[in-house]
Amino acid sequence: MPESISRKEVKHVASLAKLALSDEEELMYTDQLAAILDHARDIMALDTAKFAPTAHPLELNNVFRSDVEKASLDRDEVLSQAPASQDGRFVVPRILGEAP
Repeated sequence: MPESISRKEVKHVASLAKLALSDEEELMYTDQLAAILDHARDIMALDTAKFAPTAHPLELNNVFRSDVEKASLDRDEVLSQAPASQDGRFVVPRILGEAP
């Protein structure tokens, strides 16, 4: 299989990324990058004109429900069950130090 990227190009990209590669790594990455580029070339060669662009291979449906106001728990009843409350809110231990 002919290389689609040279070892010199791999060394250049590695130097741009501030990576020090051994000779074995240069050869390995040259082969791996060549395989990736060959695969990308194969995909680019496919005729996709009859297919509409899509962000997902499966049709997705919106799973959100309508935002409808409905009755909820009574605030005073809920706060009466809490270990501590103050000014209509739960009181919890500080975890980030002093208040601003």
